Amino acid sequence: MKIALLGATGQTGQYLVQQALEQGHAVTAIVRNPAKLTVHHDNLKVVKADIFGAGSLKAHLQGQDVVMSCLGFPASFWWGVTGYTVSMAAVVGAMREARVSRLITMTSWYTEPNSGAQSSYLIRFLLLPMIRSVLNNMYEMEHFLQKAEDINWTVVRPPGLRNLPATAQEFLTHEGYFVPDGSGQPAGGAVGRGDVARFMLSLLNSNAWVKKGVAITTK
Repeated sequence: MKIALLGATGQTGQYLVQQALEQGHAVTAIVRNPAKLTVHHDNLKVVKADIFGAGSLKAHLQGQDVVMSCLGFPASFWWGVTGYTVSMAAVVGAMREARVSRLITMTSWYTEPNSGAQSSYLIRFLLLPMIRSVLNNMYEMEHFLQKAEDINWTVVRPPGLRNLPATAQEFLTHEGYFVPDGSGQPAGGAVGRGDVARFMLSLLNSNAWVKKGVAITTK
C-alpha cells in the first residue's frame, strides 16, 4: 500500500516508518526537516513540505492510498495550541484535491475535557492540567474530522507513551476517550510507541474503526 506519512521524524513516526517498510508498504515521509530522518530504503521517499499548507502537501498526496499522521505539538501554558487543527485543515484540503479519502491519525486518551474524571488523582490533577492545551486542540481536530463527511478517517487514542518497540500483546480497544475496565475505571497505563504504530498499521486492512475514534491500550 502507498502511505503518505506526516510526523515521520517523531518518536512514534519512526516506529511507523520502520514497521511499514518491514510490511512491504511504500512510504512517502512528508517532513519539515529531511535531515532528521536517517532511514534509507528503496520503498521510502522523504520529501520536504509545509504541513500547514494544502498547496505544499497536495503534490505529495497524489497517488497515495492513505494518509497517516503522528504529528505532535508541544503544550503551552501561555498560548493555546493550534498545530493539530491548522495542520489537519491543510491535510484534508490537500487530500480532497489529490482525491485521497483514507486518513489515520493519532491523538490521546482524555481529549474530551470531562473524560478524565475517573482517572487517578495524579493524572487528573497533575498530568492533565499540564497538557490540557494539547488535549483541547486534539479535541477540536477530532470534531473537525467528524464534519468531514468525504474523509474516511480514524482517530487512534493511546494513553501515555513509552519509547519502546512493538510487542505481540493483544490490544484492548474502546470507542471513546479511554479504555475502561470492568468497573468503568481506566484500564492499563502507558503503551509502547511501537505498539501504537502496530495498531495504526493494522487499520490498513480493516474498516472496523472508519469514521470513529478508538482508545487503545495493551493487555
